[in-house]
Amino acid sequence: MSLVRLNIKGISYSQTQNGAYALILNEVDGDRKLPIVIGAFEAQSIAIALEKEIKPPRPLTHDLFKNFADRFDIVVKQVIIHKLVDGVFYSSLICERDKIEEIIDARTSDAIALALRFQAPIFTYKNILDKAGIYLKVDPKDEDSEDDDVLVNEIINEELELEPSSEDELQSKNIEELHKLLDEAVINEDYEKAAKIRDEISKR
Repeated sequence: MSLVRLNIKGISYSQTQNGAYALILNEVDGDRKLPIVIGAFEAQSIAIALEKEIKPPRPLTHDLFKNFADRFDIVVKQVIIHKLVDGVFYSSLICERDKIEEIIDARTSDAIALALRFQAPIFTYKNILDKAGIYLKVDPKDEDSEDDDVLVNEIINEELELEPSSEDELQSKNIEELHKLLDEAVINEDYEKAAKIRDEISKR
């Protein structure tokens, strides 16, 4: 399968889903965009890495990883978004130390935050882009440019609509349904939602 290189176009905040962001990746040799729903912390970390002038007073988690890797001569050579299952993207860090290459599994948001810090290229497979890629307008002077934000918000809502969004919805579920939702939240690595579901289970 052929690899397609991606650049980061930007981060969009959902107007309807509190704390949800979409990371927009752009196909280098094409017009398709790959939107990925990420959490607030990862969005902040990626935004800081994009804005070179912003220097946190203390290292963030991804900065700590970069400092650790530098100290032990580990280099992240590239990031590959290699799988898409039920709306969840799976990624790998391709690392090298002493000319020995290792592949490390990572959440896509973490992988991209690290790729920025190592100035490593980001790739995905053509079949993933064919499946999840979309077309967004790129002309900021276009009167319909606001449609981009609407579309991004629709994507975020679509990704999150199957998950409980309020305590009332959780309270309406029985124990078996809550355990199923908890398993799904953990699989999707949505630990904030998993914590809320766990709390509801504990109340029962």
